[in-house]
Amino acid sequence: MTAKTLYTAHVHTVGGREGAAKSSDGQLDIKLSTPGSNRPGTNPEQLFAAGWSACFEGALAGVAKTMGVKLPPETAIDAEVDLHLGEAEGYFLTARLNVSLPGIDEDLARTLVDQAHATCPYSKMAQGGIKASVALAVNA
Repeated sequence: MTAKTLYTAHVHTVGGREGAAKSSDGQLDIKLSTPGSNRPGTNPEQLFAAGWSACFEGALAGVAKTMGVKLPPETAIDAEVDLHLGEAEGYFLTARLNVSLPGIDEDLARTLVDQAHATCPYSKMAQGGIKASVALAVNA
């Protein structure tokens, strides 16, 4: 079975953690900075936290709709992404989502969150990896 590509994001980054990133459509145009540097800009960990929490809330809304549940307007997700440096493994990330569903029964909330975690593309990537490749762009 072949998957249908729904969208492809194109972002050009120059300067790494001290540089800038801009999307091909101009909707994203940001300065980057190293965590804790107090320089203007965001960092990859914050971008991942924002992306995962936004994607997860979308998955949560989809699951709720399928189950006939109305999510409260105060539904919120706090994402935490930690950058670590280990002796053997080098740099690596750990991440958590804290989901708030005020007014929803705890058992129902757990079901919604579990099903959203099983369907959210970011959650799938975080749990099982992502098919990825890196290619060298050779200047002509």
